[in-house]
Amino acid sequence: MFDVYQLPEEHRELRKVARAVCERKVAPGAAVADETAEFPQASYDALRGADLHAPHIPEQYGGAGADALATAVVIEEVARVCAASSLVPGVNKLGTLPLLLAGSEELKRTYLPPVAAGDALFSYCLSEAEAGSDAASMITRAELDGDHWVLNGTKYWITNAGLSKFYTVFAVTGRDKGSAGISAFVVERDDPGVGFGAPEHKLGVKGSPTRAVYLDDVRIPANRVIGEPGTGFQTAMRTLDHTRVTIAAQAVGIAQGALDCATGYVKLRRQFGRAIADFQGVQFLLADMGMRLEAARQLTYAAAARSERDDPDLTFFGAAAKCFASDAAMQITVDAVQLLGGFGYTTDFPVERMLRDAKLTQIYEGTNQIQRIVMARHLLRGLAGAELVGAG
Repeated sequence: MFDVYQLPEEHRELRKVARAVCERKVAPGAAVADETAEFPQASYDALRGADLHAPHIPEQYGGAGADALATAVVIEEVARVCAASSLVPGVNKLGTLPLLLAGSEELKRTYLPPVAAGDALFSYCLSEAEAGSDAASMITRAELDGDHWVLNGTKYWITNAGLSKFYTVFAVTGRDKGSAGISAFVVERDDPGVGFGAPEHKLGVKGSPTRAVYLDDVRIPANRVIGEPGTGFQTAMRTLDHTRVTIAAQAVGIAQGALDCATGYVKLRRQFGRAIADFQGVQFLLADMGMRLEAARQLTYAAAARSERDDPDLTFFGAAAKCFASDAAMQITVDAVQLLGGFGYTTDFPVERMLRDAKLTQIYEGTNQIQRIVMARHLLRGLAGAELVGAG
């Protein structure tokens, strides 16, 4: 019974493999990707070579069949050295999960094997200029024309847009139906009418391109709808329940990288005749960083286990893990910069990059303010954990 709070042996071995690959082949390109704002192709090739680029895809579609916890471990280890590279497995899961949750077997067999083989990336197109947190107010439309759907609209803030070969796109198919009138589709990069905006100039995670996706009379076969028409919004929200766990894992990884750097630095940096690690003020700061990090990790792993089981309280735990871990990562990276002093404010050390990268984890896949609303609603309905059902 005491093994409940210990990772299974296969997950610990996976961490060792992922860490070795990332330290040898991903970490060396992290600073360059940030400086040039270019996709880290060498990192992608390394992840693909180790089957870490889309580990969640089931074996029947050519994937590694990693469970939600194993996928979180992989993303954590990649983010520890390069947040931009961690969006390869993270966004592949985000883009393909709607197919796994609601797609036809035909769609799964068509689109999942190329991603599993590393021949394609898969992005997720939900947000619009006036439909971010309020995703149900989207105006991108899809109209049925014979045996084809015709899509028109613009999606914003799309991770890996232009690089990804495939896209899950959400569009309105039913007028005046609100969220019940939204459907999900698979769109291919090469479909006529698909275009991309210029790369966004971002504060962090610069090596992962973010662009708008333009849909101008894009005609796609009718069988590319994911699930039944009108179920797209439900699929989108179910997807985010699961993939917010991956954002939490990314935040944990960034925080771990910052803590590792800070710990190593304070043991070497000497002031007043001794290592600054000997000073109580520094030790207190490190202790708080480590405490926040481990709490975030445990909550993330608990949420990942619920994701794997698709538990009824996943919505609460996914939101809680994403919110807590990203807030912790922000505080830990700020403290890491403080511990390195002037060096922490320069690009000579990676903690300033990690600070900038951590900020995004508080924003995307739902701001942390939205996560708190989600959690509160579930608490009030008694849906946040078995211990709370029926409380009060």
